[in-house]
Amino acid sequence: MQRRLTAIVAADIVGYSRLMSEDETRTLSALTTFLKELLEPAVREQSGEIIKRMGDGWFIEFSNATDAVKFAINVQTALSDHEVIQLRFGIHIGDVTIQDDDLYGSGVNIAARLEALAEPGQVLLSDAAYSSLDEVSAAPFGGGQTHNLKNISRPVQVWRWAYAQPGQTSDFANPGITMAEADMPSIAVLPFSNLSSDPEQEFFADGIVEDLIMALSRFAWLFVIARNSCFSYKGKTVQSTQVAEELGVRYVVEGSVRQSATRIRVTAQLIDATHNRNVWSQTYDRPTGDLFDIQDDISQSITGVMVPALSEAERERCLRNTRPSLDAWEAYQKGLAHFYSPYSDEDHAAGRSFFDQSVALDPGFSDAHAMIAMMGVYAINAGQSSYKGTQQEIKEEARQAAERAVQADDDNALAHVALGRVNEIIGNTDLAIAECKMAVSLNPNLALAHHELGFVLSNAGHCEEAIQCNDKAIRLSPNDPSRWNFHLIKGTSLVVVGDNDLSLASYAEAARLRPKAFWPYLGIAFSNVRLGQMDKAEAAVKEALQRNPNWTARKMTNAFANFKGSHLQDWVKCLEQAGLPKG
Repeated sequence: MQRRLTAIVAADIVGYSRLMSEDETRTLSALTTFLKELLEPAVREQSGEIIKRMGDGWFIEFSNATDAVKFAINVQTALSDHEVIQLRFGIHIGDVTIQDDDLYGSGVNIAARLEALAEPGQVLLSDAAYSSLDEVSAAPFGGGQTHNLKNISRPVQVWRWAYAQPGQTSDFANPGITMAEADMPSIAVLPFSNLSSDPEQEFFADGIVEDLIMALSRFAWLFVIARNSCFSYKGKTVQSTQVAEELGVRYVVEGSVRQSATRIRVTAQLIDATHNRNVWSQTYDRPTGDLFDIQDDISQSITGVMVPALSEAERERCLRNTRPSLDAWEAYQKGLAHFYSPYSDEDHAAGRSFFDQSVALDPGFSDAHAMIAMMGVYAINAGQSSYKGTQQEIKEEARQAAERAVQADDDNALAHVALGRVNEIIGNTDLAIAECKMAVSLNPNLALAHHELGFVLSNAGHCEEAIQCNDKAIRLSPNDPSRWNFHLIKGTSLVVVGDNDLSLASYAEAARLRPKAFWPYLGIAFSNVRLGQMDKAEAAVKEALQRNPNWTARKMTNAFANFKGSHLQDWVKCLEQAGLPKG
């Protein structure tokens, strides 16, 4: 058995069965001539190898996508006026396994699906193949719309070439491949304009765009157009609606760079191109210095603020859609809308219902499984009554959901966050920390991953590290809908390291951001007991009980049962002193 990463070409004769039934002798003669005089020499010319023959089709291997594309275009051009033979080509880069003279793997499957999708005379590329081309080889291809291929779990971005007669142009943006309104959100980051006279800023602007494309690609729920396609618009004046139509995307990012003697200013804006409206915009000013450091800083800042804005725009879009038939993505977004709403059992139950709908519609949707797991964890931590099972039943359900999330997409940072949090509540602290660290490494731009790592570190007693993690989350996503929780966990960690005054400020910010949440007031009471200010501590406990009248020291102890940090039990004792019922 051989396994390797390769560029695989799937080729097929159009209407072979019909040709054979109409004139078998003519068809076989044309096929023999085609193989000897065109196909096989063209394969050799680009150093390829025919690795499987199927009568009316072939799988052909090349060491790189450029050679595969040259081969396919040369053959299609030569066949442009052939009376009998017409071909369709699909090209993908992926794993291929060769065993017992047969082929297996994603390289074969996706190439075959692309070939079946192609029209006669066309060459279709997956985004993996397209992204590996140099600019010259990529230039003849257009389209870039997403498409759901049969038996392929993830949408594939498809690029196409079609032979054009002299004097004609090919319509690359084939209307047969379009972005359905219900597809996952898609985005293109256009080259930023250099408004400075310094040509060095051109490279700086391009670097920011490349970093943004890479950073956005780490979010599993977001479909990001590849660099080559985005940079095909460099130096051109285009409307966002035109870009959206040509690339099949819902969102477009635009920006500019300007430098003075002492400052660099970068502006960026996120546009909902389907509705031609500005979703978010911001200006970043930095003193001149090391351009690479500034580039990294600005790229990360843009990503951290823009992604939550993009997520909120998607939730609003899905909530506006009242169609009775919900697809998996819209059900997921509606679940998030309830999840991010102020605390209530009704919102908690509604959110869970939508996440259940999402996985029912798409059992392979990793994010939806992850959120079911996270809601189980939060149900235990917050005592949500919308869950009717025992704590053990909720934990087991959450564990299964988190494992399904990772199995569906092992590269999904949110899935590893969920598995980390589940491991924490069942007592596997070291594994919980490891999973959350894995999430951060998979997507360093995901503020939630940094926060949840800080959460499990704080609960394990590693509070100085926890403060750093939550500071990172706050810097990454200062407008995040979950940022109240970032301040909450930071406040708890600050109590442990002895900075009660600063912890009070963090708890107060958490309370301001989520007025209906009861946890910030339990934190305020904790800090005030430590400071000897019992009147304020008792008042804070009363505020907490107004928001959650059923909360008791026993429930809090149960929520902390498998956490290793000794400060958590100290917290419970302090709250009992301030008037929290024992339960």
